[in-house]
Amino acid sequence: MTNPACIEAPLPKGVSDFLPETADKITFIADSIHRVFELWGFRRMITPLLEFEDVLALGMGDELRSKTFRFDDRQTGRLLAIPPDITPQVARIVATRMHALPLPHRIYYSGRVLRQAQMQSGRSREIFQSGVELIGLNSPEADAEMVAMAVEVLKNLGFTGFKIDLGQVDFYRGIMDASGLSREVQYQLQDAISKKEVTAVRSILEAAGAPDRVKEEIALLPRLYGGREVLKEAARIAGNERSRKALENITQVVEILDIYGVADHLTIDLGEIRGLDYHTGITFEGFVPGIGEAVCSGGRYDDLTAKYGYPAHATGFAFNILALLASMAKRPEVEASSSRDFLVFNKKDERREALEVAQKLRSLGFTCARDIIKRDFESSLEYAKKMDIRMLLVIGAEECAADQLYLVRVADRRAITVGKQELFDKGLDLKFDLQGENHG
Repeated sequence: MTNPACIEAPLPKGVSDFLPETADKITFIADSIHRVFELWGFRRMITPLLEFEDVLALGMGDELRSKTFRFDDRQTGRLLAIPPDITPQVARIVATRMHALPLPHRIYYSGRVLRQAQMQSGRSREIFQSGVELIGLNSPEADAEMVAMAVEVLKNLGFTGFKIDLGQVDFYRGIMDASGLSREVQYQLQDAISKKEVTAVRSILEAAGAPDRVKEEIALLPRLYGGREVLKEAARIAGNERSRKALENITQVVEILDIYGVADHLTIDLGEIRGLDYHTGITFEGFVPGIGEAVCSGGRYDDLTAKYGYPAHATGFAFNILALLASMAKRPEVEASSSRDFLVFNKKDERREALEVAQKLRSLGFTCARDIIKRDFESSLEYAKKMDIRMLLVIGAEECAADQLYLVRVADRRAITVGKQELFDKGLDLKFDLQGENHG
């Protein structure tokens, strides 16, 4: 039903309103993620919504800078920016505000960022991120910890059949540095390899007159995808020290992930060169069945904090909460997260009992709202149904004695008479033995 008096109030493309039901689900997912982060010893940081553009730009590559919303600050005359990613903010804060504290820093964050998107792409410009940064450690165990946490979150959210694609950008860099190919040819190859276009890679190498050894190494990159056999195949062609060290690093990470018991969720992709201008070692992305985009991504970025004057090794990753929401849309536990427990319907003229019962239920951890509007039973029940409230709690029902309440399950209108203390003791665990009961 529409309201003819409502004005037209459109939103800019790429952003959305999230009504209470969806907001509850987002909160449920975020809380599940944060619980894992905290169990692993990470502490929350809250970053600002605005930064000076020139300061923020120090921690961003060209791609992120091109997606940043900018505008003038009337107070200072400087250019402001809405962050397109939270990691550069964390790097700035650690470098400028936390440099006197002992390492490592275990930090997690949650927030919204904005990124410019092409009008025809249909992509959201607003991204809900929850992520971690582990700053001050340069070890395979630190990289493995990021992957293990991502797996734990996805398991806790009930996902099965998901995969973590693990890469190592230094393997690619080593091969390209040793190839002797021009920068222009390398850029062409980078684009083709990122798209897994094997034929295009071969054509570029032929046109560039690359030596046979270089052709073999580079042409294999888009196909270095799969299980651990990929590492053996990569070792066969790695003819430079940088690539060999990268293989040793990723092999150590996989061995540690074996100890965590999560290696079955891994695929290895040495042709993955996402974030080449940003990442410095291990990279990874998480994919769940039924959705084409990554639900989490991250990796090592050892050069970032140095841009703010404080060199420190670092690794991290972030979840895209809206991507998780889309993949969990029909899951019962997410649906349940938007439900409320009780709506109190008072048939008495005096309100004391209704308020006291509601207050007691809240003190026991139940959600409980009072139907303050004066209306009949059917209208109150219909309201509870539309608001996704599980139980209608009737005060002063004819079926009840003085120390009893009338409880109606909204989904099917089934009802029981229950003693107050029994309700306080058992809450939603009450058994609905409905034979002979009044069904409202």
